[in-house]
Amino acid sequence: MRKRHGSYGFDAPWALVGLSFGALVLLALASVSFLLDILLAGIAFLFGGLYTLASAASYLYTTRRGKFAVWAGELERLKGDELLLDLGCGRGAVLLMAAQRLERGKATGIDLWQSKDQSGNREAKARANAAAEGVADRVELVTGDMRDLPFGDGAFDVIVSSLAIHNIPGAEGREQAVREAHRVLRPGGLMLIADFQHTAAYEDTLRSLGVVDVRRRDAGWRFWYGGPWFSTGILEARKPAT
Repeated sequence: MRKRHGSYGFDAPWALVGLSFGALVLLALASVSFLLDILLAGIAFLFGGLYTLASAASYLYTTRRGKFAVWAGELERLKGDELLLDLGCGRGAVLLMAAQRLERGKATGIDLWQSKDQSGNREAKARANAAAEGVADRVELVTGDMRDLPFGDGAFDVIVSSLAIHNIPGAEGREQAVREAHRVLRPGGLMLIADFQHTAAYEDTLRSLGVVDVRRRDAGWRFWYGGPWFSTGILEARKPAT
């Protein structure tokens, strides 16, 4: 994995703050319990505090390093001349990794730039990161809604999305986003969606559109947001060639 030069923030930062604060509170309660000689409560609070602290460490690792390692492996299949679209690109974590591999292609990112989903999520930050990574000339940023993509049918060879589609409220809205992704993907094109929710529903939508080359798999421990109970799945699909 190449060294990153941009600044990519934290995914759902308040969740990480909550885990960290919870661990501190539990460890503080453990200390008080031991001081008061309430042994069983102290042991319970200590176990809970260490467990929550480990969850916070897992979350921090994923958002700062683990997800990059997973996506670096996924993007190795790029040939270098593709037109790629990143749905919900944020500050460009996946978009710019792809752009580094597209020496003869182009990477387009679309987002509504909501900071609640990623700290400091702004178009200006994504542009600054593109410049820092040396790929500004290969990157286009678009402000728009995944449910109504401003692109023509079959405009892209590859579509990627990382932890973005689940942020759309309502099953109907998420289904529409997947339908739009399918529409702008060329026949024979590749779709890669990483999410910790609703990947089965995304698969159902694609199959209803006639996609048969589709599978879901676990992204592994490097994409855990706190532990295996908050793991990330990857949906890989190939649009039928005409």
